[in-house]
Amino acid sequence: MGNRLVWDERYNIGVEIIDREHKKLFGILGKLFDFGNRAEKSHFACQEAIKYFKDHAIQHFSDEEAYMDSIDYPGLRAHRRIHKDFRERMLPALESELEMTGFSATSIHHFLGVCAGWLIAHTMIEDHMIVSGEPVMHWENLLPEEEQAMMGQTVASILHSMFRLNPQLISNYYAGEQFGRGICCRLVYSDGEKKSWEFLLLFEEQLVGSIIGNAVSSKSETTAMMLSNVASYAATQLVERVRRYFPSLKPLVLKEEQILTYEQFYRMYERLSPQFSFLFDTGKGYFAYCMAASHMPLSGDGITAVAKDAVAALESRLRLDDPLPHPCPDSAVEAEADRRKILVVDDSDFMRRAMLDLLGRDYEVLTADSSMSAIRSITLARPDLVLLDYEMPVCNGGQMLEMIRSEKEFADIPVIFLTCRVDRASVEKAISLKPEGYLSKSLSAESVKREIDRFFEKRERR
Repeated sequence: MGNRLVWDERYNIGVEIIDREHKKLFGILGKLFDFGNRAEKSHFACQEAIKYFKDHAIQHFSDEEAYMDSIDYPGLRAHRRIHKDFRERMLPALESELEMTGFSATSIHHFLGVCAGWLIAHTMIEDHMIVSGEPVMHWENLLPEEEQAMMGQTVASILHSMFRLNPQLISNYYAGEQFGRGICCRLVYSDGEKKSWEFLLLFEEQLVGSIIGNAVSSKSETTAMMLSNVASYAATQLVERVRRYFPSLKPLVLKEEQILTYEQFYRMYERLSPQFSFLFDTGKGYFAYCMAASHMPLSGDGITAVAKDAVAALESRLRLDDPLPHPCPDSAVEAEADRRKILVVDDSDFMRRAMLDLLGRDYEVLTADSSMSAIRSITLARPDLVLLDYEMPVCNGGQMLEMIRSEKEFADIPVIFLTCRVDRASVEKAISLKPEGYLSKSLSAESVKREIDRFFEKRERR
């Protein structure tokens, strides 16, 4: 990690009691960053410093919530839930790792990377909403934990009975991030009046493939359509079974079912405020289940299987979601399965789309629009290469690279910086962080593609 975590004035929200505590927390982590790089570090001193940070963070959460309560902040309930998740789930898990590894350098760096990343993101996003008066919309409608647990167990049980899988609920705060190649389904149910419920389900393609089994042996347009329709059918059946367990859902009638591109899925997810948002590891691939009461009009996005132009629409969706030419010959099946996976991290939607179009024919391309989203994508999909925007806001490319390197499991994932800066000082600063490479965004598309191809060719020769 770097020698210091430096306070940035952008983190100030304009409330003295909160800004003062934020600076103190950053200061504690900054000293730990510095201390963690010393060879003569003391196990006991690390324990005490981390305990001090934890105690301070918990007290800060309490003070911050009291302030929000005093000004009748509408996002207090959601904010409390975010604090509670960090306090009761994330911190204990990190502490357990520290104890199990004897406070190894790697586990200390992991603790610091995760806590600093969380603190920066939380300060810049949720805490700034306190002074703007804007509530934290993302999680404000999540139902109480007892109901979360009941729904999570129900969905896991249905997945087991439908597909003979042993799913594990790994998050009930799924944030819509992409994991591998996915098939996205949207179902809209209505009570015939104004209220409707939306279900967004995302199946990792390999999970749907495991359902089909050996029914097909080649990748073709027919196979792709089969996977999409199996996912659509499975989504409908799963939601129908969920409805049997919850009386309030039984009177609803299915009004619309769609297959979405991931971009459409994410746009819809952002507009919703989910009551449930789960991510499962089924052992055969990931599965996300999101559910929200909705008053939005039915959308024209996506593809409805019974639509008049369903075939043309589905073909269009496949072209958007899967840039590979169809059909591909049987001899290419193994090569396709072994395609290198590239994660593009950039806050520019234009750059993410440009890199997807440029690289999607030869590589499996995932995208992330922030450092926190990138960490989740790396955890879920483990790419073979990360193309990382060097000038991202909040947590820049250098900090992001340090976070990746601090996690033992991800430390060997190669990272290439993408940057608009080509002056000598900026180049030297980026190179000093020792990425695998450095690409200017001003290069032609052909040059960028050629450099990426060369990178993988060199690794294969090694």
